[in-house]
Amino acid sequence: MTKKTPNPIDRHVGSRVRMRRMMISLSQEKLGERLGITFQQVQKYEKGTNRIGASRLQQIASILGVPVSFFFEGAPGSDGTAAGFAEGGNPAYVSDFLATSEGLALSKAFMKVSAAKLRRRIVDLVEAMAAGTEASEK
Repeated sequence: MTKKTPNPIDRHVGSRVRMRRMMISLSQEKLGERLGITFQQVQKYEKGTNRIGASRLQQIASILGVPVSFFFEGAPGSDGTAAGFAEGGNPAYVSDFLATSEGLALSKAFMKVSAAKLRRRIVDLVEAMAAGTEASEK
């Protein structure tokens, strides 16, 4: 018997659930409690292993404080636009970055830096570090 791979849309929706849950510092256990399911089921949703039904997705959106359309922004095979918006959504790498704990922590910490010049210097530093990493890998 072959193992079924998750549908790319289910994986994308799950990663957006995870990203938003982490943004508001809500644990899988707490989300599961509010949904009346186990944290293991939340894990399966977030990995895209189990598909999230429409009514459950509406519940999750309500708990996480976002519209249902949030979960589909930047989905594979879509044009990246949300309903009612003419401009494209975030590039996939932004969503992928924010879906990691490091990306979320870095963006939260960066937003706390109020001085524009200091924020610019931080960006310059990270870009220089990335360039140095690329050069050393060649």
